Amino acid sequence: MRRKVTKAIFPVAGLGTRFLPATKSVPKEIMTLVDRPLVQYAIDEARAAGIEEFIFVTSRGKGALEDYFDRSPVLEASLREKGKDQLLNVLNETNMDSGAIAYVRQHQALGLGHAVWCARRLIGDEPFAVMLPDDVIAAETSCLKQMVEAYEETGGNMVATMEVSPEQTSSYGVLDVKNDMGAVVEARGMVEKPKAEEAPSNLAVIGRYILSPSVLTNLNHMKEGAGGEIQLTDAIAEDIAADVPVYGYRFNGQRFDCGSKAGFLQATVAFALARDDLRDDLMGYIQQVSQMDKAAQ
Repeated sequence: MRRKVTKAIFPVAGLGTRFLPATKSVPKEIMTLVDRPLVQYAIDEARAAGIEEFIFVTSRGKGALEDYFDRSPVLEASLREKGKDQLLNVLNETNMDSGAIAYVRQHQALGLGHAVWCARRLIGDEPFAVMLPDDVIAAETSCLKQMVEAYEETGGNMVATMEVSPEQTSSYGVLDVKNDMGAVVEARGMVEKPKAEEAPSNLAVIGRYILSPSVLTNLNHMKEGAGGEIQLTDAIAEDIAADVPVYGYRFNGQRFDCGSKAGFLQATVAFALARDDLRDDLMGYIQQVSQMDKAAQ
């Protein structure tokens, strides 16, 4: 019987320099998308997929991220006293059970592969998920849950994929496709950030992974890859060479790159328009601005 995926690693050690000066004092992962921090979307997605243990790979200056998942007795008491039960319920959803969450420090910024490797002792010999909070995915069924269900059939390693334009391949890990079965594709190999003319396909890997513990063993070699960093893609590709299958999963949903300002703004508009309490006011404003632009032309 295949082992269930119950652990997830969240690499959140980055400095968030693209969002300076905001990230001078606020970790990027708790910047708010509508009224929830980025990391809460990832946590909710993980919970929906059956994840029970949450491992955060952090760095200096991430104390506010750790505090976010702790209880706030004074605030809770104030809401309870004022009878604001709905807000109290929202607040309780952000709390993590004792022992369910762990923090590991990444002392040097050596790449995503190194960040995942830092959590190896908490993973042991179990399959595990990796989730990048910068990638926010709007989906009826959470992206990771879709992947977990597919993984139960395939085993091996699985990465979330989406089609990108040729000029975008240099920003992603890209699959070399061996067998295309529709939603699931079997990979012959993986290439990190290839030039457009060298990309084996246009199927890009995004920030959701289900990985075998053998990937952690591969990371022990600490081989530098693209950009002089230790790439997770390279460690996954080593599994292919060792006859451990790697699959790409075409998920149903829309991915927003909230690691970029444009992507963050797009996600804000999309998630706000999906809210009954915000849609009408926001749509009215968008239409007003659009009319003003047309008049100015």
